[in-house]
Amino acid sequence: MITLHHLNNSRSQRVLWLLEELGLTYDIKHYERDKDLRAPKALRKIHPLGKSPILEDGDLRMTESGAIIEFLTDKHASGTLAPALGSADRLRYITWLHFAEGSAMPPLTLKLVFDKMESAPAPFVVRPVLKGIAGKVKSSFVMPEVTSILDYLEGELKKSTWFVGDTFTAADIQMSFPIEVAAARGGLNKKWPKLMAYLDRIHGRPAYQKALEIGGAYEIVS
Repeated sequence: MITLHHLNNSRSQRVLWLLEELGLTYDIKHYERDKDLRAPKALRKIHPLGKSPILEDGDLRMTESGAIIEFLTDKHASGTLAPALGSADRLRYITWLHFAEGSAMPPLTLKLVFDKMESAPAPFVVRPVLKGIAGKVKSSFVMPEVTSILDYLEGELKKSTWFVGDTFTAADIQMSFPIEVAAARGGLNKKWPKLMAYLDRIHGRPAYQKALEIGGAYEIVS
């Protein structure tokens, strides 16, 4: 029996979406973030880091959304939501599974950190200094990195409907999170029409909508 330990407003929403796309039977255990937005201590009883998603499949316990997605698709959907091993598209598929967290998310996370730094409570004398440092880092490094990534992704979607070609795959599920974050707080707008249309296609998928109903409000990116 598959069990998903699901934290509200987290990356585990992607795994929940995949389970719905695959039409698998699963159990879901819900966890709510604490007031400081951290995962509750109850998740540490499942895994020492207390992170989500955590997937259990029999005696197997897994973390990391990319690894979980690869495991589930190889076991249940090779050749459909995941290109078959040895196929021409397999390398692109694996690349996008890793790109989402390895390349796309770090600058978006930095933007969130420095946005909070700009608005964080601080003594009157210190506040302009913090705001100045945060603004400088964002303008000189963070936002150029975010823009470069968005330009790259826009270019890739000019080549095909989805990231691995003209067929939807689980790589699109993995890539959805950084693109959603970029739309909410990274400056993604109509300047990148292919990415905006991509989000519309994602949001229109019945399994995506069903996962939202089950997983609850998805507001971490807002």
